[in-house]
Amino acid sequence: MKTRDRILQASLHLFNEQGERAVTTNHIAAHLGMSPGNLYYHFRNKQQIIAELVAAYEANVEGYLQVPQGRPLDLQDKANYLESISQGLWQYRFLLRDLEHLVSADPDMAERYRQFSRRCLHSGQAIYQGLIDAGVLCARRANPEVLALNSWLLMNSWVSFLCTTVLEADQTELTPAMLRRGVYQVLAQEMGLLTEQARPAVEALLAEYYLPLEGVTAS
Repeated sequence: MKTRDRILQASLHLFNEQGERAVTTNHIAAHLGMSPGNLYYHFRNKQQIIAELVAAYEANVEGYLQVPQGRPLDLQDKANYLESISQGLWQYRFLLRDLEHLVSADPDMAERYRQFSRRCLHSGQAIYQGLIDAGVLCARRANPEVLALNSWLLMNSWVSFLCTTVLEADQTELTPAMLRRGVYQVLAQEMGLLTEQARPAVEALLAEYYLPLEGVTAS
């Protein structure tokens, strides 16, 4: 692995485990067993590292928020979206935990993230419209714009909710199960909007992602 990629990988690991604000470039260099000067050869500062990680997160999300071409959406697509969201939340959990701080500290990142959010909302709306067209959601009751907006708000605030409301004072670690419960919350908002033919399969998906909040903290 190239040194630049090793730095990004180590930074992502440390940010996820300790929080971005607790990690300095010296911490990253020490974790890798290299001198700070070697790290600065590849990245001028921590903000440049964060910018590359955010770019990777954006590419990851926009890569899976796509409507398939040449065929309608189906329930397997829905399952794939949910699993991709769950994995993305886990892989880049530091970003959602520290998002407000990151964008307030860097105007360029704030503008970039604003445009990214708008593109994701547009993609989410297209996906929900695809689910309506495929007969998964009821066309009379489901509003693609509202569902896309609610889902985006929920996913972007879920980590903050966990850290401020669910985790105990002596708990610092998030788990994949905690983030999967966030995906369940997205699914749950659609229960009253499902068509009868889609209901059994979506209820099975719900069962896969559900975990009681008290179980979340114990997992």
